[in-house]
Amino acid sequence: MTKESKHKEELNEKIMGGSSKKKVLGIKLDRKKVTIIGVVLAVIIVGFVIGKITAKKKGAVQSNQNAVAQGSGQAQQGPQNTGNVSPISGLPCADWNRRPIAVMQPSDVTARPASGFSDADMVVEMPVITASITRLMGVYVCGNPDDVGSMRSARHDFVPIAKSLDAIFVHWGRSDIDKFKELLNSGVIDDMNCNNDAGKSAGQYCYRKEGMNRGVDTGYAKFAKLLEGAKAFGYNMQDNFVGYPHQEETPLDSRPNGGHLRVAFAGPYAVDYDYDKATNTYLRTWGGTADTDRNNGKRIAPKNVAVIFASSAQIEGQYNNVQLGDPWFDSSDSGDAYYYMDGQEIKGTWKKDKSKVDSKLFFYKEDGQEVKFVPGQIWLEVLEPGQRLKWTPAA
Repeated sequence: MTKESKHKEELNEKIMGGSSKKKVLGIKLDRKKVTIIGVVLAVIIVGFVIGKITAKKKGAVQSNQNAVAQGSGQAQQGPQNTGNVSPISGLPCADWNRRPIAVMQPSDVTARPASGFSDADMVVEMPVITASITRLMGVYVCGNPDDVGSMRSARHDFVPIAKSLDAIFVHWGRSDIDKFKELLNSGVIDDMNCNNDAGKSAGQYCYRKEGMNRGVDTGYAKFAKLLEGAKAFGYNMQDNFVGYPHQEETPLDSRPNGGHLRVAFAGPYAVDYDYDKATNTYLRTWGGTADTDRNNGKRIAPKNVAVIFASSAQIEGQYNNVQLGDPWFDSSDSGDAYYYMDGQEIKGTWKKDKSKVDSKLFFYKEDGQEVKFVPGQIWLEVLEPGQRLKWTPAA
């Protein structure tokens, strides 16, 4: 090999060696890129997972906030029923969208049986003297009873409930509390007063019924005349109450065979209900006597009984105040509750925003969801803490 050839070969080896080194270096560079790309992808994936977890937590927090809002009675509520049904009872009827008429009626033994309750969508019963006499308010949407009565004077505790239902409030007189007289005269609620001593004078639409034992028990009205009077006063006759939600009643073969409910108001004002499987109703007994409607002899038998607890105290003479969430006298607007439907007892709570006289009276289950009633009459009992409530299921 010539000296020149040897020089060329050495040069080629150097060149080849350099090329090989470049290839090795190239391979190392590719691995670096792969490593960098892998790290970037890992960061992206971790970021995505963290984002999903954060979004899930935010959703859970929002759901919890919604539940708290609903449980406090502050959630926005739209119409609770569909179709041409009463917003209170959930039953279909021709007058489903008519504004409710809420009538004050007594519990006095001499005035029993009352007229109209079998046609009421709801009846509210509560003490008007602490731990003593009760009074009732029949609320009528679908029903058109012939007579309603006896009628009695208004108590302020019933006004926020009537107002919450968007009802026209009908009464025969009022309690002698100056503040309440001022409220009625201010138009706090659309009312009709058969005694003409506050609010809207409506004596011309009421009458005195003959054959009653006491003069105080003779105050009555023809329901058709009350509707006539409400229209004559220019009151809106279309219902704006959002309503109470309802659910289908339990099938006959899944209902319990019976059950007994004791609502221990004082003395002759105490009430008992016996659950009837066949009709899925609660047969009402009042002061030991089967409760019937004077108009038609029908047994009073609501589909739902709601019992809420609220404190009562005397505030002026014979007149009491029940802590039901009114804006004038109350410091409390919620409490414990028990609901009876389909032969079962459901524990829960109630809530009414006391800052607004027309706020809805909410009924909740223990989980914070609004109670869904069985379509039919709702009987609302307001008991004082310490008064006995006892449910005895069927054996």
